[in-house]
Amino acid sequence: MMIARRGLLAGLGGVGAAGILPFHSSKAHASAVGTGGDSPARYRRGFDNQRIPDLGNGIFLNPVVSGDRPDPSILKDGKDYYMTFSTFDAYPGLTIWHSRDLVNWRPLAPALTRNIGSVWAPSLHKDGGRYFLYIPVKASKGNDIFVSWADRITGPWSAPISLGLPDHIDPCHAVAEDGSRWLFLSGGDRVKLSPDNLSLAGEVEHVYDPWRYPSDWIVEGFSPEGPKIHFINGWYYMITAVGGTAGPPTGHMVIAARSRSLHGPWEHHPANPLVRTSSVDEAWWSRGHASLVEAPDGSWWSVYHGYENGFWTLGRQCLLDPVEFTPDGWFQMTGGDLSSPISKPAGGTAVQHGMALSDDFTGPLAQGSKWSFFKPDVNEADRVKSGGGVLRLAGKGEAPSSGSPLLLTAGDRSYRFECDIELAPEGRAGLVLFYDEKLYCGLGFDKDRFVTHQYGRERARPANPHGASMRLRVTNKHHIIIYDTSGDGGQTWHRFDRGMEVSGYHHNVRGGFLMLRPGLYAAGPGEAKFRNFKFTALDD
Repeated sequence: MMIARRGLLAGLGGVGAAGILPFHSSKAHASAVGTGGDSPARYRRGFDNQRIPDLGNGIFLNPVVSGDRPDPSILKDGKDYYMTFSTFDAYPGLTIWHSRDLVNWRPLAPALTRNIGSVWAPSLHKDGGRYFLYIPVKASKGNDIFVSWADRITGPWSAPISLGLPDHIDPCHAVAEDGSRWLFLSGGDRVKLSPDNLSLAGEVEHVYDPWRYPSDWIVEGFSPEGPKIHFINGWYYMITAVGGTAGPPTGHMVIAARSRSLHGPWEHHPANPLVRTSSVDEAWWSRGHASLVEAPDGSWWSVYHGYENGFWTLGRQCLLDPVEFTPDGWFQMTGGDLSSPISKPAGGTAVQHGMALSDDFTGPLAQGSKWSFFKPDVNEADRVKSGGGVLRLAGKGEAPSSGSPLLLTAGDRSYRFECDIELAPEGRAGLVLFYDEKLYCGLGFDKDRFVTHQYGRERARPANPHGASMRLRVTNKHHIIIYDTSGDGGQTWHRFDRGMEVSGYHHNVRGGFLMLRPGLYAAGPGEAKFRNFKFTALDD
């Protein structure tokens, strides 16, 4: 059964006369994730008690990759599957993930190490035995789309090459029936590529006018973006996102068109939209930016992103939806609102899912696959020395806003993280929950006083009884933030007399398409020392 048909959506049940969408709590969402009965299915737990999708009995729960994993670009390469996501201002970025069954995924290594701007909706492809990444960026010195290539998926990847496309985002590589190479772009446009895929061979041309939804639907804006091209059974299928990426939960949607030729003409899918959140009661909001992929057993699936009900703070997470082709050559998504467990595709072998976020700092820092800097400078990596159980982080700036904090991507609704911190003389350091340089919270200290980070500003500075060394702990329990401090390595904890509520630390308040990420920072002169970083996801 396909959801989000035109008749179902036009009324948007529960929308008030003024067009206001009622908010539904995370408690209501949690009870909706189940098998259809009174006993909801529960996530299995992996590294650091983090939720994992594979329930171990032939079924899985979405998301398949949790946390901020937007704009998934997936590549089937023999028995292997590779996927990457938008990483925006986090560097190293564009980590490649690997799977053998589409449900269990593990990170490999980052493909982009030099800060070239905010990375939006990359596209991963293989052509002629070589891997390609097309990388759109938003940058103060000018927007562009870059291409990087590698002979092995794990790299080394070439330095990004500018294509000179400042007015488009969301590229997708495609090969036409005549062997020509093309890059499809936002807005229904495309441009011809050179045979080696590394430069343009023509001018941008408009080739497709996307299907339009009814004018009374509640959306963020038309915004045709994220084209994905697939050649299946003699048809070229173009899958596009319209309706805006965030904003109202009912805005983002998946539409499709097809053609016998990559050069068109394109015929709209008669059941558009194929995916759309129809109510704020659903488990996943703003679903869109879809691709098709064939599973090991020959079945077809779609990966796309969505916001978890009540948890915009986690960013857009990666979802997996079963696909069924119909006798007329069209296809439909069959997973409904993705709130219930779904049978896994058969075949393939499961890799160990995810990674530990805890870190004992006994070896080199896992930059890109685990840790990343926010808006780093060219030599940002020189600030870090990890080994022997200690992370040494040179101070930068005066606060997290100017200090390029070192951050993780956490995908659970509730979690706790803690760390031993030792200051340099006159230095400052602490733990943060960081959206961007203007919106973050956390707790830091110098040798005499604490500093509370609230709403992206530095506020109260109560006395610090522990001196230049202490263990800090931050708990995020469904958006409620609790701070604890310890002067004896965590044997005795003292509740800090200031908490936070951070459900509004997200894109629909601040913009930027990011997530609220846990991490650490060091400011001022010298270097701070961090030891025994422990992350623990908390059961809901």
